[in-house]
Amino acid sequence: MPPDYARAVELLHAGELVAFPTETVYGLGADAANPAAVAKIFAAKGRPADHPLIVHLCGHAAVDQWAEQVPAVAWELMETFWPGPLTLILKKQAWVPDAVTGGQNTVGLRVPGHPVALELLRRFASSTGRAGIAAPSANRFGRISPTTAAHVLEELGDRVPLILDGGACAVGIESTIVDCSRGEPVVLRPGHIAPAHLEAVLGRQPLIETASGAPRVSGSLTAHYAPQTPMRLVTSERLLDFLNAQRHKGDICGVIGHSQLPQASMPHLWRMLPANPTGYAHDLYAALRDMDHAGLSMIAVEALPEDPAWAAVADRLRRAVAGAGQS
Repeated sequence: MPPDYARAVELLHAGELVAFPTETVYGLGADAANPAAVAKIFAAKGRPADHPLIVHLCGHAAVDQWAEQVPAVAWELMETFWPGPLTLILKKQAWVPDAVTGGQNTVGLRVPGHPVALELLRRFASSTGRAGIAAPSANRFGRISPTTAAHVLEELGDRVPLILDGGACAVGIESTIVDCSRGEPVVLRPGHIAPAHLEAVLGRQPLIETASGAPRVSGSLTAHYAPQTPMRLVTSERLLDFLNAQRHKGDICGVIGHSQLPQASMPHLWRMLPANPTGYAHDLYAALRDMDHAGLSMIAVEALPEDPAWAAVADRLRRAVAGAGQS
Protein backbone atom coordinates (compact mmCIF):
# COMPACT_ATOMS: atom_id res chain seq x y z
CA MET A 1 0.00 0.00 0.00
CA PRO A 2 1.47 3.41 -0.95
CA PRO A 3 2.08 5.92 1.85
CA ASP A 4 -0.98 7.97 2.75
CA TYR A 5 0.62 11.40 2.39
CA ALA A 6 -2.67 13.28 2.45
CA ARG A 7 -3.61 11.73 5.78
CA ALA A 8 -0.11 12.42 7.14
CA VAL A 9 -0.27 16.12 6.21
CA GLU A 10 -3.77 16.37 7.67
CA LEU A 11 -2.55 14.91 10.96
CA LEU A 12 0.48 17.20 11.10
CA HIS A 13 -1.71 20.26 10.57
CA ALA A 14 -4.00 19.01 13.35
CA GLY A 15 -1.05 18.90 15.76
CA GLU A 16 -0.78 15.09 15.73
CA LEU A 17 2.19 12.75 15.34
CA VAL A 18 3.28 10.89 12.21
CA ALA A 19 6.11 8.35 12.06
CA PHE A 20 8.05 8.28 8.81
CA PRO A 21 11.17 6.66 7.37
CA THR A 22 14.46 8.41 6.73
CA GLU A 23 17.63 6.89 5.34
CA THR A 24 19.00 6.69 8.91
CA VAL A 25 16.17 5.52 11.20
CA TYR A 26 12.42 6.07 11.45
CA GLY A 27 11.44 9.42 12.93
CA LEU A 28 8.51 10.43 15.13
CA GLY A 29 7.37 13.67 13.55
CA ALA A 30 5.30 16.70 14.48
CA ASP A 31 4.88 20.22 13.10
CA ALA A 32 8.04 21.89 14.37
CA ALA A 33 6.35 25.30 14.47
CA ASN A 34 3.64 24.03 16.85
CA PRO A 35 4.90 23.72 20.46
CA ALA A 36 1.81 21.78 21.55
CA ALA A 37 2.39 19.23 18.78
CA VAL A 38 6.09 18.97 19.64
CA ALA A 39 5.15 18.30 23.27
CA LYS A 40 3.35 15.16 22.09
CA ILE A 41 6.67 13.79 20.81
CA PHE A 42 8.17 14.06 24.28
CA ALA A 43 5.10 12.50 25.87
CA ALA A 44 5.00 9.57 23.44
CA LYS A 45 8.71 8.82 23.84
CA GLY A 46 9.06 9.62 27.54
CA ARG A 47 11.82 12.02 26.50
CA PRO A 48 13.14 14.75 28.85
CA ALA A 49 11.87 18.16 27.75
CA ASP A 50 15.32 19.78 27.64
CA HIS A 51 16.54 17.44 24.90
CA PRO A 52 16.58 19.25 21.53
CA LEU A 53 15.01 17.81 18.41
CA ILE A 54 16.20 17.81 14.80
CA VAL A 55 14.01 19.72 12.34
CA HIS A 56 13.65 18.00 8.96
CA LEU A 57 13.26 20.23 5.91
CA CYS A 58 12.39 19.61 2.28
CA GLY A 59 15.39 21.51 0.92
CA HIS A 60 18.06 24.20 1.33
CA ALA A 61 15.61 27.01 0.62
CA ALA A 62 13.90 26.50 3.98
CA VAL A 63 17.08 26.92 6.04
CA ASP A 64 16.82 30.70 6.36
CA GLN A 65 13.33 30.34 7.84
CA TRP A 66 14.80 28.46 10.80
CA ALA A 67 18.40 29.64 11.12
CA GLU A 68 20.24 32.97 11.05
CA GLN A 69 23.87 33.95 10.49
CA VAL A 70 24.40 30.75 8.51
CA PRO A 71 28.14 30.55 7.75
CA ALA A 72 29.48 29.82 4.27
CA VAL A 73 30.95 26.51 5.41
CA ALA A 74 27.48 25.32 6.42
CA TRP A 75 26.16 26.04 2.94
CA GLU A 76 29.09 24.09 1.48
CA LEU A 77 28.23 21.09 3.64
CA MET A 78 24.56 21.34 2.67
CA GLU A 79 25.41 21.46 -1.04
CA THR A 80 27.56 18.36 -0.71
CA PHE A 81 25.62 16.14 1.70
CA TRP A 82 21.94 17.13 1.52
CA PRO A 83 19.68 15.29 1.06
CA GLY A 84 21.53 12.90 3.35
CA PRO A 85 22.48 11.82 6.87
CA LEU A 86 24.00 15.12 8.03
CA THR A 87 22.50 17.40 10.70
CA LEU A 88 23.85 20.94 11.05
CA ILE A 89 23.63 22.92 14.29
CA LEU A 90 23.02 26.59 13.49
CA LYS A 91 21.98 29.77 15.25
CA LYS A 92 18.19 29.71 15.41
CA GLN A 93 15.74 32.36 14.31
CA ALA A 94 14.13 34.09 17.32
CA TRP A 95 10.69 32.61 16.62
CA VAL A 96 11.78 28.94 16.70
CA PRO A 97 10.02 27.29 19.67
CA ASP A 98 12.04 26.40 22.75
CA ALA A 99 10.24 23.06 22.66
CA VAL A 100 12.31 22.18 19.57
CA THR A 101 15.65 23.55 20.73
CA GLY A 102 15.56 22.53 24.39
CA GLY A 103 15.74 26.22 25.28
CA GLN A 104 19.03 26.73 23.44
CA ASN A 105 19.89 29.45 20.91
CA THR A 106 20.69 26.85 18.25
CA VAL A 107 18.63 24.50 16.10
CA GLY A 108 19.52 21.24 14.36
CA LEU A 109 18.47 21.03 10.70
CA ARG A 110 18.71 18.38 8.02
CA VAL A 111 17.21 17.32 4.69
CA PRO A 112 16.71 13.54 4.80
CA GLY A 113 17.70 11.35 1.88
CA HIS A 114 14.63 9.13 1.72
CA PRO A 115 11.94 9.47 -0.97
CA VAL A 116 9.03 8.99 1.45
CA ALA A 117 10.39 11.55 3.90
CA LEU A 118 11.08 14.06 1.13
CA GLU A 119 7.64 13.65 -0.40
CA LEU A 120 6.00 14.14 2.99
CA LEU A 121 8.11 17.24 3.65
CA ARG A 122 7.36 18.70 0.20
CA ARG A 123 3.62 18.21 0.61
CA PHE A 124 3.68 19.65 4.11
CA ALA A 125 5.72 22.64 2.93
CA SER A 126 3.33 23.36 0.07
CA SER A 127 0.42 23.61 2.50
CA THR A 128 1.90 25.79 5.22
CA GLY A 129 4.38 28.59 5.82
CA ARG A 130 7.28 27.66 8.08
CA ALA A 131 7.28 24.01 7.13
CA GLY A 132 9.54 21.76 9.13
CA ILE A 133 8.95 18.45 10.85
CA ALA A 134 10.64 17.92 14.21
CA ALA A 135 11.50 14.25 14.51
CA PRO A 136 13.66 12.26 16.87
CA SER A 137 13.84 8.49 16.44
CA ALA A 138 10.44 6.80 16.76
CA ASN A 139 11.15 4.73 19.87
CA ARG A 140 10.85 5.01 23.62
CA PHE A 141 13.52 7.29 25.03
CA GLY A 142 16.94 5.64 25.34
CA ARG A 143 15.90 2.42 23.58
CA ILE A 144 16.95 0.89 20.27
CA SER A 145 16.18 3.10 17.29
CA PRO A 146 13.68 1.65 14.78
CA THR A 147 14.77 0.83 11.24
CA THR A 148 11.46 -0.60 9.99
CA ALA A 149 7.80 0.39 10.34
CA ALA A 150 7.23 -2.79 12.37
CA HIS A 151 9.81 -1.61 14.90
CA VAL A 152 7.90 1.68 15.32
CA LEU A 153 4.63 -0.15 15.90
CA GLU A 154 6.33 -2.40 18.45
CA GLU A 155 7.84 0.58 20.27
CA LEU A 156 4.98 3.08 20.27
CA GLY A 157 1.80 1.23 19.31
CA ASP A 158 -1.24 3.48 19.31
CA ARG A 159 0.77 6.45 20.63
CA VAL A 160 1.36 7.39 16.97
CA PRO A 161 -1.77 7.76 14.79
CA LEU A 162 0.00 7.00 11.49
CA ILE A 163 3.17 5.21 10.42
CA LEU A 164 4.34 5.74 6.84
CA ASP A 165 6.04 2.53 5.73
CA GLY A 166 9.09 3.14 3.54
CA GLY A 167 10.79 -0.21 4.04
CA ALA A 168 14.02 -0.82 5.92
CA CYS A 169 16.30 2.20 6.43
CA ALA A 170 19.35 2.19 4.16
CA VAL A 171 21.91 3.59 6.64
CA GLY A 172 20.61 2.21 9.92
CA ILE A 173 22.20 4.60 12.44
CA GLU A 174 21.47 8.24 13.19
CA SER A 175 22.86 11.20 11.26
CA THR A 176 26.25 12.79 11.74
CA ILE A 177 25.83 16.04 13.69
CA VAL A 178 28.14 18.97 12.92
CA ASP A 179 28.00 22.19 14.94
CA CYS A 180 28.41 25.24 12.67
CA SER A 181 27.18 27.74 15.25
CA ARG A 182 30.49 28.60 16.95
CA GLY A 183 32.87 29.26 14.06
CA GLU A 184 34.99 26.23 13.17
CA PRO A 185 32.77 23.20 12.37
CA VAL A 186 32.82 20.57 15.12
CA VAL A 187 31.53 16.99 14.94
CA LEU A 188 29.21 16.42 17.91
CA ARG A 189 27.92 12.97 16.92
CA PRO A 190 29.60 10.55 14.49
CA GLY A 191 27.54 8.94 11.76
CA HIS A 192 27.56 7.60 8.22
CA ILE A 193 29.24 10.79 7.00
CA ALA A 194 32.70 10.31 8.47
CA PRO A 195 35.38 12.90 9.28
CA ALA A 196 37.20 11.92 6.07
CA HIS A 197 34.09 12.87 4.04
CA LEU A 198 33.88 16.19 5.83
CA GLU A 199 37.60 16.83 5.32
CA ALA A 200 37.14 16.50 1.57
CA VAL A 201 34.80 19.51 1.70
CA LEU A 202 36.43 21.51 4.47
CA GLY A 203 39.98 21.03 3.24
CA ARG A 204 41.04 20.12 6.78
CA GLN A 205 40.30 17.58 9.47
CA PRO A 206 37.13 18.58 11.33
CA LEU A 207 37.33 19.07 15.06
CA ILE A 208 35.76 16.38 17.24
CA GLU A 209 33.95 17.59 20.35
CA THR A 210 35.76 16.55 23.52
CA ALA A 211 34.98 19.46 25.85
CA SER A 212 31.90 21.05 27.35
CA GLY A 213 30.25 24.13 25.91
CA ALA A 214 28.75 22.56 22.79
CA PRO A 215 25.01 22.71 22.24
CA ARG A 216 23.06 19.74 23.59
CA VAL A 217 22.19 17.42 20.71
CA SER A 218 20.22 14.25 20.13
CA GLY A 219 21.85 10.95 21.04
CA SER A 220 24.64 12.42 23.14
CA LEU A 221 23.79 10.81 26.46
CA THR A 222 26.17 8.22 27.87
CA ALA A 223 23.39 5.61 27.87
CA HIS A 224 21.31 5.41 24.70
CA TYR A 225 20.20 3.07 21.85
CA ALA A 226 19.95 0.33 24.48
CA PRO A 227 18.28 -3.08 24.71
CA GLN A 228 16.65 -4.21 27.94
CA THR A 229 18.90 -7.28 28.01
CA PRO A 230 22.30 -6.74 29.70
CA MET A 231 25.07 -6.34 27.15
CA ARG A 232 28.86 -6.66 27.13
CA LEU A 233 31.58 -5.77 24.63
CA VAL A 234 34.14 -8.58 24.46
CA THR A 235 37.39 -8.68 22.48
CA SER A 236 37.67 -11.22 19.69
CA GLU A 237 40.44 -13.04 21.55
CA ARG A 238 38.32 -13.49 24.70
CA LEU A 239 34.96 -14.14 23.09
CA LEU A 240 34.88 -17.96 23.20
CA ASP A 241 36.30 -18.11 26.74
CA PHE A 242 33.70 -15.56 27.83
CA LEU A 243 30.88 -17.62 26.32
CA ASN A 244 32.13 -20.82 27.94
CA ALA A 245 32.18 -19.07 31.31
CA GLN A 246 28.62 -17.83 30.81
CA ARG A 247 27.46 -21.32 29.79
CA HIS A 248 28.99 -22.88 32.91
CA LYS A 249 27.09 -20.32 35.00
CA GLY A 250 23.88 -21.44 33.30
CA ASP A 251 23.37 -18.17 31.44
CA ILE A 252 21.91 -18.05 27.94
CA CYS A 253 24.08 -15.75 25.84
CA GLY A 254 23.45 -14.21 22.45
CA VAL A 255 26.39 -13.12 20.32
CA ILE A 256 26.73 -10.37 17.75
CA GLY A 257 29.98 -10.92 15.90
CA HIS A 258 31.74 -9.78 12.76
CA SER A 259 34.84 -11.98 12.42
CA GLN A 260 34.36 -15.30 14.24
CA LEU A 261 32.03 -17.99 12.99
CA PRO A 262 29.79 -19.65 15.58
CA GLN A 263 31.03 -22.87 17.14
CA ALA A 264 28.81 -25.94 16.69
CA SER A 265 29.09 -26.84 20.38
CA MET A 266 27.92 -23.43 21.56
CA PRO A 267 24.21 -23.36 22.49
CA HIS A 268 23.99 -19.63 21.92
CA LEU A 269 22.05 -17.40 19.54
CA TRP A 270 24.75 -16.13 17.20
CA ARG A 271 24.30 -13.31 14.69
CA MET A 272 27.06 -12.46 12.23
CA LEU A 273 27.06 -8.89 10.93
CA PRO A 274 29.06 -7.65 7.93
CA ALA A 275 32.75 -7.10 8.63
CA ASN A 276 32.61 -3.55 7.26
CA PRO A 277 31.26 -0.46 9.06
CA THR A 278 28.58 0.40 6.49
CA GLY A 279 27.02 -3.07 6.45
CA TYR A 280 27.41 -3.44 10.19
CA ALA A 281 25.64 -0.13 10.84
CA HIS A 282 22.79 -1.12 8.53
CA ASP A 283 22.13 -4.33 10.48
CA LEU A 284 23.04 -3.34 14.04
CA TYR A 285 19.75 -2.09 15.50
CA ALA A 286 17.70 -4.90 13.97
CA ALA A 287 20.17 -7.42 15.43
CA LEU A 288 19.98 -5.83 18.88
CA ARG A 289 16.20 -5.84 18.70
CA ASP A 290 16.11 -9.53 17.71
CA MET A 291 18.46 -10.40 20.57
CA ASP A 292 16.33 -8.41 23.00
CA HIS A 293 13.30 -10.58 22.16
CA ALA A 294 15.12 -13.91 22.52
CA GLY A 295 14.91 -14.39 26.28
CA LEU A 296 18.67 -14.13 26.78
CA SER A 297 20.60 -13.58 29.98
CA MET A 298 23.13 -11.44 28.15
CA ILE A 299 24.12 -10.11 24.73
CA ALA A 300 27.84 -10.39 24.02
CA VAL A 301 29.09 -8.14 21.23
CA GLU A 302 32.45 -8.78 19.62
CA ALA A 303 34.50 -5.59 19.99
CA LEU A 304 34.98 -3.59 16.82
CA PRO A 305 38.25 -2.79 15.06
CA GLU A 306 40.00 0.31 16.39
CA ASP A 307 39.77 2.20 13.15
CA PRO A 308 38.26 5.65 12.46
CA ALA A 309 35.94 4.11 9.88
CA TRP A 310 34.19 2.25 12.71
CA ALA A 311 33.79 5.32 14.96
CA ALA A 312 30.04 5.79 14.43
CA VAL A 313 28.99 2.21 15.18
CA ALA A 314 31.49 2.05 18.05
CA ASP A 315 29.82 5.16 19.50
CA ARG A 316 26.36 3.54 19.30
CA LEU A 317 27.60 0.31 20.89
CA ARG A 318 29.28 2.11 23.80
CA ARG A 319 26.08 3.95 24.59
CA ALA A 320 23.98 0.81 24.15
CA VAL A 321 26.18 -1.10 26.61
CA ALA A 322 25.93 1.76 29.12
CA GLY A 323 22.12 1.69 28.99
CA ALA A 324 21.50 -2.03 28.52
CA GLY A 325 19.47 -3.84 31.15
CA GLN A 326 17.98 -0.65 32.58
CA SER A 327 14.20 -0.74 32.93
